[in-house]
Order: sequence, then structure tokens, then C-alpha cells
Amino acid sequence: MTATTAAGLITSTGSASSAWRLIAPLWVGGLLILLTFLVLYPLSMLVFGALSDSNPVVDGFGAFRPALTHFKEVLANENVHLAFFNALVACGGGTALAVLIGLFFSWIVVRTNTPGRRFIAGASMIPLFVPPLVAGVAWGILGSPKTGLLNIVLKWMNIDFRFDFYSMSGLIIVFGIYYAPYVYMFTSSALRNMDPSLEEASEVSGASAFTTLFTVTFPLIAPAILAGTLLSFVVMLGIYGVPAALGAPANISVLTTYIFKLTAWSPPLYNTAAAVAILLMIVTAILVWAQQRILVGKSFATVAGKAFRPRALNLGRWRWFTFGLALIYLFIVVVLPTLALVIASFRRFLFFKDFDAIFDSKAYGLWHFNAVFDNPLTMLSIWNTLKVGVITAVLGGALAFAIGYTVNRTNVKGRKSIDLLATIPVAIPGLVIGVAYLWAWIGLPGGLYGTIWILALAFVARFMPDTVKALSTSFLQIHKELEEAAWISGRGMLSTIFTIVLPLARPGVVAAMTLLFVLAVRELGSSLFLYTSDSTVMAVLLLDYYEGGNTGKTAAFSLVQTVILGVLLGITSWLSRGAAQSAARTG
Repeated sequence: MTATTAAGLITSTGSASSAWRLIAPLWVGGLLILLTFLVLYPLSMLVFGALSDSNPVVDGFGAFRPALTHFKEVLANENVHLAFFNALVACGGGTALAVLIGLFFSWIVVRTNTPGRRFIAGASMIPLFVPPLVAGVAWGILGSPKTGLLNIVLKWMNIDFRFDFYSMSGLIIVFGIYYAPYVYMFTSSALRNMDPSLEEASEVSGASAFTTLFTVTFPLIAPAILAGTLLSFVVMLGIYGVPAALGAPANISVLTTYIFKLTAWSPPLYNTAAAVAILLMIVTAILVWAQQRILVGKSFATVAGKAFRPRALNLGRWRWFTFGLALIYLFIVVVLPTLALVIASFRRFLFFKDFDAIFDSKAYGLWHFNAVFDNPLTMLSIWNTLKVGVITAVLGGALAFAIGYTVNRTNVKGRKSIDLLATIPVAIPGLVIGVAYLWAWIGLPGGLYGTIWILALAFVARFMPDTVKALSTSFLQIHKELEEAAWISGRGMLSTIFTIVLPLARPGVVAAMTLLFVLAVRELGSSLFLYTSDSTVMAVLLLDYYEGGNTGKTAAFSLVQTVILGVLLGITSWLSRGAAQSAARTG
């Protein structure tokens, strides 16, 4: 490099840095204000609700007399104790099952020669995209003690056993099979990055493959197992759809369903609901903190400096057994629920006098679909859902890009505060976000409450940690030299971001926005307290159909929601591939 070139580099880089130093305080201040508006303000109003004896609907926010009355009532309430205990049992049992399933799948996909591993890996992620309420409804149709399809088949086979998914065991099973992918994501990555020589040394010492698995492999990926376990538990703790569909008929109340019950009473107990919501948030925050603390405090290094390739254990004839188990799991979580929804949505009455009645063609028709689409709220909810999804994806994607770039690509003061504020919602269940936004906006003028905009803002806040995390990898893969080259060419900071960073990070941006869109379409918990008749979304209308007791209409609308979500996923997947190819050409 000549002296002239070096001088040019210093001058151009210095000019860009100088401009950035002038803009940085305003930029950081703007992000902090925005995050305060999205996260801190609603949470502070939630605390207001728990500490106040006024009702925002009746009294407004004028009379604030702080007291711990509601917290004392909640802590002394036996119903809250029971709901808390039920939540721990359901989520704890579901997490244990999810760990078993997730570990098994990650092992057979990464460490064995089981056939069809790519197919298994892709198909095993499908449960993540199924709305929890749809899953609960489907398994209610399958496992109802009197009319469940599985019980009809068992009776036809003269097997003296009956399923009852309207029970604690039903909650545990559905939680476990649908949230196993969270464990799979963490453990499969850890297994892929683990040096196989450690396992080989164990087997050379005389240990069997089975012994090595439990004494070497799993202990070495303990951080990943722990991370997946706690994440699964935290996600289950904040789910409303599954307990509402399977727990409510058996009078099994968990914290999420109990909070909603408090606001559905007449008069609604918003203050008590806020206190229970804070209790749920504290429990979730403690679990998230414990996860971070345990992982930071221990070292589980498994990747050495030398290169290695993950080995594939030759299972011999047993590889077809593991392949069969994988197919059984996929049949249980994908085929069976879909089949149940199809039968219930096309059948006029969900009653079978015997097994042959299932195949009576005269009992099938489009009655429930006609009833669903005769309801003007159906098309309104679909349109509202699409609008909320698009708004959430665009606003959330733009905000996540700004946060990710500031945190990962700059050294400005305040970036750690931005990172902290953007991470806080990871410890806040969706239902709590809904209660917080209810308190934040229901008593204020401006007309935001009851519109699709408040739903979109709640979703942006709710899923901000997921979006920022999805984008962070893309930023870390872009070398700083590319930005410096743009500065040498005379481009400013904003021009460099839009012409260099954004095109190269486009696959990550599209993936993050796709994730946001899907999560917004299937989100129920945050919507429960924020919708009105004009801003009804599909998840809420589905709950209304279910609580109305019409299983056929519920199943029909579940299928409609599933098909729309599948089509949208296909479109966004196509867009993601196009973005990746475009970024590759740019690079």
C-alpha cells in the first residue's frame, strides 16, 4: 500500500467516523426512546396495575393509591397456588418429554447413518409452525374420552384402553411432542461441533456405544441440553392455547388460563390479573437468568483447534428401526392431527356409533366451512391477521436491523443498554405482554387501543429478542473491510449500510422478517387482551369458535388457518431463497 493510498484510507475512514460520531448520540437516543416506548412503558404500567386499586376502564389512571393489596391476595389465593402447581407439573413433564424426543432426533440426524436424515431434520421442525390452539383442538378431537377418534379405533380393535387428552397427562404429552424441536435445535448444533475423537477414546477403552452416549456424548453437550430444556420450559409456561383447549374441559387451570379468567369475569379483575402476570413474568425471568448463569459459570469446550468431521455411527440393521421411530413421531405430530381436523371439519356431527361410521360418505359435507365463511368476522379476521403480520414483519425487521447493526457493528456508547432493553422481552410471556399493553393504552387518548397497530406493536416487542438474534449471525459474517472499502470510495455511513451491509445481510433480514410474520400469524396470548370486534385476528376467532362448543366449525377454521400459514410459509421460503441467491451474487 502506497503512502497516498494509506492517507486516503485514513482520511475517508476518519471522515466517516467523524460523521458517525456526530449522529451516534441522536441514533442511540432514538433507539433507547423507541425501546422504552415498546418495552419499559408497558411494563411500568403493568406494575402500576398491580400496585393500584383503581380500574383503568372505570376510573382511568388519575387516582393512583399504591398498595400491595393485590400481591397479598394473589400470594394467599389457593386458586393461584393450584394454577402455579399445575403449570409446573404440565410444563415440567412436557419439558422432560421434549428433551427425550429432541435428544433422540438430534442424535440420529447428526451422529448416525439413519436413512433420510435431511428429511427427518426438516420435517421434525414442522411442530414449531403449528399454532398451539390448533394443536390442542386436534388432540382434543383425537383423544376425547367419549368421542375421540383414537378411542373409536381402539374399541374397534377390542383393546381395553381409552385415551383422555382432557387431562394433565394429555397436556404433558402435547407440550412434549410439539416443543421438542427447541431441544433439537440446540443439541443438534452442539453434536455437529463436537470432536468425535472424545467418543472414540471412550470406545477404545472398552465402553459400548450406548455407554459412551450417556457418559461422554451427552455430558459434553450438557450446556446445549440445559439451554434447550430451559427454553422449552419457558415457552410452555407462557402458552395459552394448549391449556385452554385441553386443560379447561378438565378444570385444569394454569397461570396463563387463570390470568385470562380474571379479565373475563364481570366485573373484570384487571388489577389482580396484573399481579398474577407479574408473578408469571418473575418466574420466567428467574429461569432465563438461571440458564445464563449456569452456562456462564461452566466450561464445556468440545471443539479443538484441529479440523474434524462429525462421525456417523453405523447402526447396521438398527438404522431402519431409528428411521421407523422418526416416521412414527412425524405421523403422530403431523399426520394424525391433520387427519383429525379434516374429519371433524367435513363431518356434520362428530359422533361415531362404530368404526365403520367414520367412512360413511353421507355424513360428510361443507356445512362447517359454509358456516365459517358466512360469518363476516371470518374474512375480517383473515385480512386483519395478514395486515398485522405484514406490519409486524416490516416494523420489527427494520427495528431489529437497526439494533443488530448498532450492537454488532459499532462501538457507540449506549449500545449495551440497547442490547439489554431489546433482550428483556425474552423473559416476558406473550400473555403478560398483552396484559401490559392493555394497561399501557386502554386509558389513554389517541385511539391506538383496539386497532391492529397495537397488536403489531405488542408482537414487535414480544418477538424482538428472536428477531435480533436471527439477524446477529448475518452481521457477524460480514467483514469490516467491506465497509472500510466503501468509506475509501467516499460513501457515508448510511450509504454504506444501504449499499453494502443490507444487500449482504439480506438473507438474514428476510429470514428474520419471515420468522416475525409466522409468529405474528399464530400468536394468541398477546392478542387476547388487545383485540376488539374490528381488530379480531384469526387466532382469537378460532378461540371463540372453540369456546362456543362447535367442534366442526373450530376444526374447519383450524384447517383454514393452517392452509393459509402453509401457503405463506411457502411464499416466504421462496423469497428467502431468492434473497440468498441475490446476496451470493452481490458477494
